[in-house]
Amino acid sequence: MADAFDWDLLQSFLAVARTGKLTAAAKRLKIDHSTLSRRLTTLESSLGAKLFDRRATGYALTLHGEHLLTQAETVENSIFAIKADAAESNSRVAGTVRIGSPDGFGTTILAPAIGRLMAAYPYLDIELVATSRTFNLSQREADIAIGLARPTHGRLYARKLTDYELGVYAAKAEPALWANVKRTADLVARPFISYIDDLIFAPELDYVRLVATDLGTRFRSSNLIAQLQATAAGAGLCVLPCFLADKDERLIRVLPDHVRLARTFWMIAHADMRDLARIKVIRDFIAAEVRRSSACFLPRGSWAS
Repeated sequence: MADAFDWDLLQSFLAVARTGKLTAAAKRLKIDHSTLSRRLTTLESSLGAKLFDRRATGYALTLHGEHLLTQAETVENSIFAIKADAAESNSRVAGTVRIGSPDGFGTTILAPAIGRLMAAYPYLDIELVATSRTFNLSQREADIAIGLARPTHGRLYARKLTDYELGVYAAKAEPALWANVKRTADLVARPFISYIDDLIFAPELDYVRLVATDLGTRFRSSNLIAQLQATAAGAGLCVLPCFLADKDERLIRVLPDHVRLARTFWMIAHADMRDLARIKVIRDFIAAEVRRSSACFLPRGSWAS
């Protein structure tokens, strides 16, 4: 193995183990799938062991593969530590960082600000995955993730960013939806917009039922921006984050004194990567941006703990 082994082989193995797909792993590594296939063959030949079962559904780890995965992640973590040490003596912050974020936060808070970060660090490349899903940092799906709950397991670093308020909104141009709403019970007769029940990726998003019972949901979407656009078009009322909806002049808040919900944003990074220079720069930037925008997250004051 000593003659054939190098880090590229382990990196290739990890990518396939985490994605389960040769094409997806090759795309992540920015190489073609034939090169990746040759690397796997070389690694298996060097070890004298079969690492994957090739199935119609993808690549599944064998027992040898599962054993190697643990060892390979240990090597990977050591390499991250070496890079972190080197970064301390290197003033140039460089590399690519992938940020995983809920669509509303990523689109409204991060995307408009990211240009300032790139201007300050010209050798830093940013990938923003703004979508309604959770991100597995142990499988390197993202380097930094914005979550709705503090992680309870795994070697993860978590920092509370902010609480944020949500309320019920409707199209300002459609007074029939909101003009005569005086109490939460009046909402039952109005069409509502919400998430698709079986596609809610975090329990913290299952909040429509907290507004009132038996709400008549007529339109559902897994995407928060789609919900906002449908609300602005008059399709119904919707529970939306204030930091997103208050900026839209097409919307009006309904029952602001009666319906106030609160959720929390957490910033999460893998413990082995949190002190890498490029990760630390972005963590600090996101925290500072949230502080700068604090008024839009809690427009009616802080929530009691």
